[in-house]
Amino acid sequence: MQTSARQQPLFLIDLLKVLAALLIILHHLSSYGQIAEDARSVLPGIMTWLFEYGRYAVQIFLVMAGYLAAQSLSRFATVKFSAQGLLKVILNRYLRLFGPYAAALLLTILCAYIARFWVNDEFVGKSETLGQFLAHLFFIQGILGLDSISAGAWYIAIDWQLYAILAILLISYPSYQAVIWVISILAVSSLLFFNRSGEYEAYFIYFIGSYGLGVLAYLAKRFADKGVNRLAKTALVVIGLIIVISSFQQIWLRNFLAWFVAIALLLWGNMPYPSLGKNTEFILRAISWGSARSYSAFLIHFAFILLANTLYIATGMHAHESGVLALVLVLGVVVSSTIAANYLYRWVEVPSLKLKV
Repeated sequence: MQTSARQQPLFLIDLLKVLAALLIILHHLSSYGQIAEDARSVLPGIMTWLFEYGRYAVQIFLVMAGYLAAQSLSRFATVKFSAQGLLKVILNRYLRLFGPYAAALLLTILCAYIARFWVNDEFVGKSETLGQFLAHLFFIQGILGLDSISAGAWYIAIDWQLYAILAILLISYPSYQAVIWVISILAVSSLLFFNRSGEYEAYFIYFIGSYGLGVLAYLAKRFADKGVNRLAKTALVVIGLIIVISSFQQIWLRNFLAWFVAIALLLWGNMPYPSLGKNTEFILRAISWGSARSYSAFLIHFAFILLANTLYIATGMHAHESGVLALVLVLGVVVSSTIAANYLYRWVEVPSLKLKV
């Protein structure tokens, strides 16, 4: 999930970011608390689908993150290798993620504290410890086996791991052909083995299959070297065939989704915004606006899920077991998260872009 502003807004990337962020929010709303249970009584099909398949939006985020990371890091292709420069790139990525992430964590801790007075549910979790909080700030909570403070905290840690690994490859290797081979091997290993075992969920190797597909999509289309383009396209085709062949043993829908998103980025990733009539232009403005704030929305929405469930139980609304009331609160969480994301973006995310080593 890239947080940096691009020189030219790209329609497909912005659209996918908005849709993926919305799907993740709705997936969590279908998963946590009494609101999710009561809303399912009114819309069982939709809520069950969101619970089962909404999490697949993570694959979209991962592919796009790989694509945008390759776009950002490929500018070092002609720069002489420097260990100090490499370390600076990795630390700057950490600082870029850190500001809104830390602010969202603090808000989530406050909301969880309030929720514990009324909500007796596993998703609220136990009181956070200082060590747990510090582990989150350094993105190592999963590695240490600590409970997550927020539903999206694990992704930020993985994003930084993946970006660091890609930075090491793209900045250290003199030949991008060699990088493509390494990324392809890691991607296939992840898709066929590591991604199928929860034992590796706290490490980059579990997710680099989807992330690597995004990297290959960028190198296949937008990198200046035609030889790199051809090899990356070949790698994408071969990995697609491997995914198909492996499905004869077991079908993994998330692998197909990741590959299809990578192909979509290969074909239309650099497509600018279309020109629409004045009556529909607001839709494009909304997509662009939402895309810029998708990272903040992803970070902050869990706090509002906690608050909504607290309100639902503390006021006694849950006693009615009304699916309609639950759906109103679901909508309220989406709207509140969007508004809060706007302020988190303006007050924290944009200013934090200035934090650089």
